[in-house]
Amino acid sequence: MMILGIVVFAVGLLISIAWHELGHLSTAKLFGIRVPQYMVGFGPTLFSRKKGETEYGIKAIPFGGYIRMIGMFPPGPDGKIEARSTSPWRGMIEDARSAAFEELKPGDETRMFYTRKPWKRVIVMFAGPFMNLILAVALFLTVLMGFGISQQTTAVSSVSQCVIAQSENRDTCRNSDEASPAAAAGLKAGDKIVAFDGVRTDDWNELSDLIRANPGKEVPIVVERDGQDLTLHATIATNQVAKKDSSGQIVPGEYVNAGFLGFSAATGIVRQDLGSSVTWMGDRVGDAVDSLAALPSKVPALWDAAFGDGPREADSPMGVVGAARVGGEIFTLDIPPTQQLAMALMLVAGFNLSLFLFNMLPLLPLDGGHVAGALWESLRRNLARLLRRPDPGPFDVAKLMPVAYVVAGVFICFTLLVLVADVVNPVRIS
Repeated sequence: MMILGIVVFAVGLLISIAWHELGHLSTAKLFGIRVPQYMVGFGPTLFSRKKGETEYGIKAIPFGGYIRMIGMFPPGPDGKIEARSTSPWRGMIEDARSAAFEELKPGDETRMFYTRKPWKRVIVMFAGPFMNLILAVALFLTVLMGFGISQQTTAVSSVSQCVIAQSENRDTCRNSDEASPAAAAGLKAGDKIVAFDGVRTDDWNELSDLIRANPGKEVPIVVERDGQDLTLHATIATNQVAKKDSSGQIVPGEYVNAGFLGFSAATGIVRQDLGSSVTWMGDRVGDAVDSLAALPSKVPALWDAAFGDGPREADSPMGVVGAARVGGEIFTLDIPPTQQLAMALMLVAGFNLSLFLFNMLPLLPLDGGHVAGALWESLRRNLARLLRRPDPGPFDVAKLMPVAYVVAGVFICFTLLVLVADVVNPVRIS
């Protein structure tokens, strides 16, 4: 089952990469740009076939992919690839420019990437990450609305016998503790709360907010017990409870005084409607953006987890190897097969969301760097036209290649660090 989970994730990874590159390929061909290669993976080619003017293939290392477009960078000031230079920075620029003109054929002068209008280049480079976003949304909706997700419900799992401040972190009652409103009202494990103070609800967050908002008030509570509705009456206590943020999530280590009933909600698999699904996905996008921004701050803990005795935090950055390992663990969990599949789809969906956000960073060699270059070219050309100045011509993105090499170097180092941590001290879900 572990191997099956890894295989499922690997297949999902390959599909995600191929889908990403298909976005670039289809829009490049739409705008008449010649594309000599479409490859999934890196390293030695395992399989390839040429169809038309494009070679399609799969390579041995399934950690990425690419398409090769003719003329990614404009020629030098002389209209050709610039002469060699002893400057290492100039050498990087010229190497990139030289690669952009490989396999140039007669007639390609009007089919090069840099000759397309900036808005077309933006579409070509944005199309890849956008395909990952589409796949992420499709998978999230499939799981949320088709399978359902595990969440707290309005069913009662257990009833507290007394009122204990949550900051005390204890579950044993003392003689001085007052009885909990739930116990005093006769609430039992297995009851399902269907209405609170006249408000019918089957949503746990809504019920929790209603309880918190009514300290000191005596309220009727309608529960479903043994297939019948029963009305109980409880006087809501005031207690120190965990603070919730604007999205309804618990804020660790922070507490507020609010209404308290005194029961633990049962968890269950609940299908979401479209509105709830959109809200849930919006929250996940916000979490992903926050995690991306927090990456640099997590490097010390990641280093300690990889090379020291530090623990591997649950929200630690994780690479492809770590994600594959989690995918394997999912299929070993003692849960129904449908939920194993749902969790695997969620993992692939989260991977695609991360691909979208990471690739949209305005840095070369990422897609977002090319998008930023095209937008800058459009801005300065329009500004020159507005000020009636000469057209400055294409923005030479090749001049940013030294920065791109630095970014790539940092990314490779970070990837290697994550890889070591994923092998020696992996994130575990069980």
